[in-house]
Amino acid sequence: MFDPDDLQTIREGKREWEAETLSPTLDRFGERREAFTTDTGGQDVRRLYTPADVSDLDYDDDLGFPGEAPYTRGVYSTMHRGRLWTMRQYAGMGTARETNERFRYLIDQGSSGLSLAFDLPTQKGYDSDAGMAAGEVGKAGVAVDTLRDMEVVFDGIPLDEVSTSMTINAPAAVLFAMYVAIGDKQGVPREQLRGTIQNDILKEYIARNLYIYPPNASMRLITDIFEFCGAETPTFNTISISGYHIREAGSTAAQEIAFTLGNGIEYIETALAAGLDVDEFAPRLSFFFNAHNNVFEEAAKFRAARRMWADILDERFDAEDPKSRQLKFHAQTGGSTLTAQQVENNVVRVAYQALAAVLGGAQSLHTNGKDEALSLPTEQSVRTALRTQQILAHESGVADTIDPLGGSYYVESLTDDLEAEAFEILEEVDRRGGMLDAVESGWVKRQIQDVAFERQQEIESGDRVVVGVNEFQVDEDPHVDVEEVDEDDEARQVDRLAAVKDERDDEAVEAALSAVRDAAAGDDNVLPPTVDAVKTYATVGEISNVLREEFGEYQPRL
Repeated sequence: MFDPDDLQTIREGKREWEAETLSPTLDRFGERREAFTTDTGGQDVRRLYTPADVSDLDYDDDLGFPGEAPYTRGVYSTMHRGRLWTMRQYAGMGTARETNERFRYLIDQGSSGLSLAFDLPTQKGYDSDAGMAAGEVGKAGVAVDTLRDMEVVFDGIPLDEVSTSMTINAPAAVLFAMYVAIGDKQGVPREQLRGTIQNDILKEYIARNLYIYPPNASMRLITDIFEFCGAETPTFNTISISGYHIREAGSTAAQEIAFTLGNGIEYIETALAAGLDVDEFAPRLSFFFNAHNNVFEEAAKFRAARRMWADILDERFDAEDPKSRQLKFHAQTGGSTLTAQQVENNVVRVAYQALAAVLGGAQSLHTNGKDEALSLPTEQSVRTALRTQQILAHESGVADTIDPLGGSYYVESLTDDLEAEAFEILEEVDRRGGMLDAVESGWVKRQIQDVAFERQQEIESGDRVVVGVNEFQVDEDPHVDVEEVDEDDEARQVDRLAAVKDERDDEAVEAALSAVRDAAAGDDNVLPPTVDAVKTYATVGEISNVLREEFGEYQPRL
């Protein structure tokens, strides 16, 4: 990329600068720290970057142009100059009615996408009247027991006009079936349904532990969703392969890339083994990454992940459709970076994290509310979070040119470093038999836990500054207005579930559940009978229990 003579001149000039200009200044003032590294990755940050630091960069092979391989500079030719990222705010209040009201509010305030959070019982495949659900109904999201709840959530919200993301994994087939059923009831052709279902079970075994079935059975369900969506809902993203939760658990940026793409590789290999063609489903794979505080590291992370995925789909899977090689991703600002102390500081953190996501070329973005270290966000904090994106889009100028950091000596060098480290981790994963084996053995979780422990030690020792927590503290009123869940909501949800059970046709429910059981026990796709089952108002728990009986429940290795 650079003439060797020019590079030699630059290197000589740098040595002269270090001796004549830098050295006297260092002798007099020194620097703030002995060593500088990236936020989590630990890559050394050099004092100064020049063309010599990216001397091996080949523009065509390593960067290219937006919308063309290797997609380092973006997956679309116009990127945010043509269409802004989807401003997708996450919501899931205690009840279906409250969630519907929040969704309507967000749409009125300019949100261009909905993101649905479910409570813990729903995510574990339990109904609100189950003993395991006691005390958790509606606490971390909306309680959804039957199609009736989903009907209320989307009341007055036409599914052909919105894009919906659902954060659901182990019982993803059931909740997605409900979304399809709502579309059917609204008269929306299935091919017009738009959105994303998270459906990423491997990261549950790694980071969140919200699994139900053993890995092989879970992978079978995911493949059934790929197949069903390819035939029925071709514009709906079948999976959101999530590095977000891996990073929230404490991983480095390079680990986030490697383990996320490693999970993607495992999903592709499982689908291929089931007889699917890579170019039939790979274009509908999407990714979900975290956006943390170090703006340059995060932007470089997104650029490296795009380039790596293009390479993996080309060299490892011989994908022919260019769309199969395009890594499209949603980003969410880092929940683990938010602090309960001086909560107003979180507004600033979220803004910088959102900036990093946009600089890195996100297709979709969620910005956290400032109070999410304490509770579900209030309406006011959600509005501020959305306004953060709107100011970024319309006032900052950051979306006016494509990949504005492209060509930066520092960012290009950091992109290369992150890519190299992530590929090294993937090679170790391959040596361990692939992600499924690496996950089941506990190796992946241990890698992340080691980093998380080190980072916490750095915070406690003061080596890592967290503003307002271990530096720059103030005496403050601990009271903050937070969103509270009505304790009576659980009883009312249980009563609503009982009413639905009283009204439904029990014989139709039993017949539908029997059809789900037969599909699960054999080779048939479980999605068609699951859609039929939810339309009879079979519950999430009832359908999940049928699958528990057929597949068993996962017990992690100790």
